[in-house]
Amino acid sequence: MIFKTAVLTGIATTLLAVVSAHPGERHDEHQLKRDADLRHAIADLHLSAVQKCSSSEDVQARRQRAMERRLETFKRLRSERSLTDGPYLHRRDTAAFTKWSQVSHDQTSKLKFSSGTPAASVFGSNTTCVFTPDNADGPYFVQGEQIRSNVTENLVGVPIHMEMQFIDVNTCRPAENLFIDIWSCNSTGAYSGVSAAGEGGLESTYLRGVQVTNKEGVVNFDSIFPGHYQGRATHQHITAHAGAQVLPNGSYTGGHVAHLSQFFFDQALVNLVEATAPYKTNTIPKTPNAYDMFTGYSATAAYDPFPDYIMLGGDIQHGLFMWMEVGLNTTYNLDYYAPPASYVDETGTHDNPLFAYYMILTGFPPPTHG
Repeated sequence: MIFKTAVLTGIATTLLAVVSAHPGERHDEHQLKRDADLRHAIADLHLSAVQKCSSSEDVQARRQRAMERRLETFKRLRSERSLTDGPYLHRRDTAAFTKWSQVSHDQTSKLKFSSGTPAASVFGSNTTCVFTPDNADGPYFVQGEQIRSNVTENLVGVPIHMEMQFIDVNTCRPAENLFIDIWSCNSTGAYSGVSAAGEGGLESTYLRGVQVTNKEGVVNFDSIFPGHYQGRATHQHITAHAGAQVLPNGSYTGGHVAHLSQFFFDQALVNLVEATAPYKTNTIPKTPNAYDMFTGYSATAAYDPFPDYIMLGGDIQHGLFMWMEVGLNTTYNLDYYAPPASYVDETGTHDNPLFAYYMILTGFPPPTHG
């Protein structure tokens, strides 16, 4: 794939704001607050648009299909792992999202799944991750990753299966043919695909991949629960590209970034995962959700960036099934918020020279993490 020079041209004028707003580095908190207010205002418009049609027959039918699909996915995942009925952990739905920074935000409980468990009480909720405002992508976005659903490779960690459904706020219908790009760090805090010190290197590809939404606006990924690193709460990156096309080499080209977010995880769940191997070998101090500034501006009483989840068995290491719904405007172009640190073409992965160059111009050191 030929790296698009149009993406590079916007970096010169916008990279300062991107870098300065990134945790773990020097940043202008006032600018971050202004950006957050703007994005919340835009998200409020999106939410209002979709609420007007939330009671329509089409929307109700879509939600019923989602509940049934999630139930079948849960059963399939348990069957593939030869898991018997037993207690599992479920993040219960709440009518009003409690204040994100409170320790009591933990919404989990031990339940026992059986054939008599009402599916709607577990899989019928779309409260979480609906209409979360666009969040910063971090400096470790790699443009041109492979289209694949399993991004685990040979990594060890708590398995997660993620189902994401995307809704176009302009139509209240599923957003079909979006290219959904995900990436996260491994269990000990290192990213693949970039050459920065301490990361996996340009030729590594773990925990990165792209899927195209189907007619229901749905993609599925198999990965592992992300680890943590200095200054950031545990998070999962996601970017939605509209108007892109599949390349013969299994990657994609063209289009524009219509949405970018970071999803977060209940603190109780993070603590549970971090107590297992290999996560517990990471000696870097943990940053709770309450002290991560990006969690703070993406979580309000109206916007909940924490996915719903359910344990597949009685042990966290059996894995988790997570699901989320995201509203977005497919006509938005947010390329200037998503400068890639590196890019993939037919010869391999390469550093984006302008990305590093403008980071130096701003006076900020190269980031440790994204």
